[in-house]
Amino acid sequence: MGFRRVGTGEHAVLVLHGWFGSSRSWQALLPHLDREAFGYVFLDQRGYGDRRGETGRYSIAEAAGDVLAAAGELGLERFSLLGHSMGGSVMQRVYADAPERVRALVGISPVPASGVPFDEQTWELFAGAADSPGNRRAIIDFTTGNRLTGTWLDAMVRHSLEHSDRDAFAACLPAWAHTDFHTEVEGAGVPVQVIAGRHDPALGAETVRATFGAWYPNLELEIFPDAGHYAMDESPVALATRVERFLGRQP
Repeated sequence: MGFRRVGTGEHAVLVLHGWFGSSRSWQALLPHLDREAFGYVFLDQRGYGDRRGETGRYSIAEAAGDVLAAAGELGLERFSLLGHSMGGSVMQRVYADAPERVRALVGISPVPASGVPFDEQTWELFAGAADSPGNRRAIIDFTTGNRLTGTWLDAMVRHSLEHSDRDAFAACLPAWAHTDFHTEVEGAGVPVQVIAGRHDPALGAETVRATFGAWYPNLELEIFPDAGHYAMDESPVALATRVERFLGRQP
C-alpha cells in the first residue's frame, strides 16, 4: 500500500485525497498538525502517487477496501477518516463497510454518498480533463471561485498530471460522480464534521446541508469564508485547528 505517516499520537487518522490530489497534496497542512496527539496516515488510491501503475476497477468500493487493507497492514483496529472531495465518498464507503472501526468522519468539500449530478456542459468539461491540462486548470479555477493566482492553479495541474495515471484519473470521475450508496448511511450515528468553502460552487454549504445534513444526525458543518474546494491549501491553519478540535472530542 502507498502511504505516508505523520505523527505518533494514539488517535489514528487515515487521510484520503481528492480527484486532483495524492498523498503528497497535503503539504501546506503538515506544519500545523499536532503530531503528539494524532497519527496521520496519508494514503494513495490505485493509480495515484506511489501507486501509479497499479491497476484495478477504480471504484469507490475498491478504494474503500484498499483503505481497510491499509488499516489492517498498519495494525489499526479503530481510526478516524479525513477525506477531501472524492476521498469524502471513499471515507463514507469505509464507514458503511466497517462502522465499528470508525471513530469519526471529517470531510473537506466531500462528495456525498449519493454522487454528484452534472449538466451536459459541465460533464464534458470534467470528462475531458483526463486528456486536457486546460480542462483541469479550468475546473480547479471554477471550484475555487475564479479568485486565486495562476501560479497556484498551474502547480495544482502539474501535481495532478505528475501524480496520477491517465486511465485511473479518467475512471475515477464516474466512480465518484455516479456511485450512490446514501441509503446505507442514512441515520448513521457516527460523529461527522464537514468543512465547506464559501467559494466552492458545487460542494458548498447548500449541498452539504441537503445531503450530509439529511443523513447524519451528528453532523457539524463549518463554513470557511476564505476557501473554495481546497481548504488544505487555501486555509491550512484554520483547517488543522478545526479538524483537530473536532477529532480531539471523539472517544
